[in-house]
Amino acid sequence: MLKIRLSRGGTKKRPFYQIVVADSRNPRDGKFIEKLGYFNPLLPKSKPERLSLESERITHWIKMGAQPTLRVAKFLGAANLAPVPEKRNNPIKALPKKKAQERLKAAQAPKEAPAAEAAAPAAEPAPVEAPKVEEKAPEAEAPKTN
Repeated sequence: MLKIRLSRGGTKKRPFYQIVVADSRNPRDGKFIEKLGYFNPLLPKSKPERLSLESERITHWIKMGAQPTLRVAKFLGAANLAPVPEKRNNPIKALPKKKAQERLKAAQAPKEAPAAEAAAPAAEPAPVEAPKVEEKAPEAEAPKTN
């Protein structure tokens, strides 16, 4: 399977990435078929030298069946070369576990409850009975002996 992905270059703590098309079985920085651009994350986003894409070659490889990785797909979406991926489009990232999903539902429930009460007709609340208080009988005092 062909992937359009980032291949890391540069020195320690100074990354520089080439955008390449490669076989998915090859290592990240290993053998690739063709270089399609570059990405320099150290430059500010406003500079055009931060990202370079060869749009004709990218569209050619996408037509040939190459799949962009999530990060490259975001770059291509910004350049209008491919559709912008959705947030949960990455199958590697797992959904939250069961407890975390329950907490999210519980956190959203109070927000939804007032809207549900406003939509429902006002019903008379059931009368609340006061709790019964049991009185303790005074204990008989024992005679004091000296």
